[in-house]
Amino acid sequence: MRKILVLMLVVLMVSCDEETLPKPKGYLSLNYPQKGFKKMTLERPYSFEVAKNTEQKNLPKNWMKVEYPALKASVDITYRPIKNNLRELLMEAEKLVFEHAIKADQITAPVEYVNPSRNVYGSLYEIKGNAASQVQFHATDSSKNFLKGSLFFYTKPNYDSLLPAIEYIKADMIKMMETLEWKK
Repeated sequence: MRKILVLMLVVLMVSCDEETLPKPKGYLSLNYPQKGFKKMTLERPYSFEVAKNTEQKNLPKNWMKVEYPALKASVDITYRPIKNNLRELLMEAEKLVFEHAIKADQITAPVEYVNPSRNVYGSLYEIKGNAASQVQFHATDSSKNFLKGSLFFYTKPNYDSLLPAIEYIKADMIKMMETLEWKK
């Protein structure tokens, strides 16, 4: 009996430390490289600045990918020469945006971009929700060149989780439009 009392006393003394509390929820911490830009290296009928932490992939027809390996994402750039078909190209670009309406929670009104000194006119769309592409833009000089850019992640879309990366790359896409130049 005495051994049991001593054992119980030892157990009580050892177990009376701090009060156990549930651990707080953890949140994903993403680190993005500081912004820095460089001229794209591929020879195209257009040029713009890309983020230094990207890779440029050559594709046929003057198309290209601007890849973000650390974020498992890319901005797919498609180029089309205008041959009396500007209206069709604009309608096709808008149609590609609204194809995401099935999965999108909202498609924002386009942000218009106009730079007469560089002869660049375009729009940027943001697609909110679990769509395949969350940001798209198109730009043209209205007579010879038409360019379209679309953001894609190499993962199943989860808008809430991807939102910081979307915002990070969207700023780069805006920089692409702002620095876009057509080659003669």
